[in-house]
Amino acid sequence: MSQHTIQGTVLNMPVRVRTAHQHTAMFVVDADAAQRMIDYSGLRVCRFLGNRAMVVLMLMRYEDTDLGQYWEYGTNVMVNPPGSDATGLTALQSAGAFVHHLPVDQSFTLEAGRTIWGYPKVMADFTIRDERRYGFDVTIDGAHVLSMDFAPGLPVPSRLTSRPQVHSTYSYADGVIRETPGEMRMTGVRYRPGGVTVQLGTHPYAAELAALGLPKRALVSSSAANVDMTFADAKEIA
Repeated sequence: MSQHTIQGTVLNMPVRVRTAHQHTAMFVVDADAAQRMIDYSGLRVCRFLGNRAMVVLMLMRYEDTDLGQYWEYGTNVMVNPPGSDATGLTALQSAGAFVHHLPVDQSFTLEAGRTIWGYPKVMADFTIRDERRYGFDVTIDGAHVLSMDFAPGLPVPSRLTSRPQVHSTYSYADGVIRETPGEMRMTGVRYRPGGVTVQLGTHPYAAELAALGLPKRALVSSSAANVDMTFADAKEIA
């Protein structure tokens, strides 16, 4: 079992998330625009339905984890595994999520994320709205990145979502591509076609999202009352 020491705390791998809440929105965007955004990584976007790619915007509230409690926003681009040039809808089944933006609000998870997995974590501030519609704002160094507001989704039977799902995320840092295998179980899942509004701010991250054609209608939005997951050590692959 490998170990990492972060700010004096020893983490035994894999890192465990026991309780977390999730809101996501999936957007179909121009694949060439998505590729330009992540060209620096050396990875290739997964192209389907002609010149289309999938981008997922996600908010996580981590409640009970080995990394403590924190908020996290992510911009994830679905990419082919390194060396694959697969296209089409079936290619999405083997695609992984490349983590392009990952603001968080706590220093411990920031250091752990950057050190262990090469994730592009930066410090941010989060404002959460939980009234008629669940929503949030993200700001970095006082600059507004984006706001998202979610309409309630329709419940999905737990037998369809609670099975373990194995997935990979990709990151790029210091000239190295890393793949992090993980496993998750989701309960209390809801889906809705569309179902989210996006407002972009003035931060450079917002300009990158605008270059993808956002804000626009989401393909689908979702939420999960709980996500139980593990993150193993990252593997350097290039």
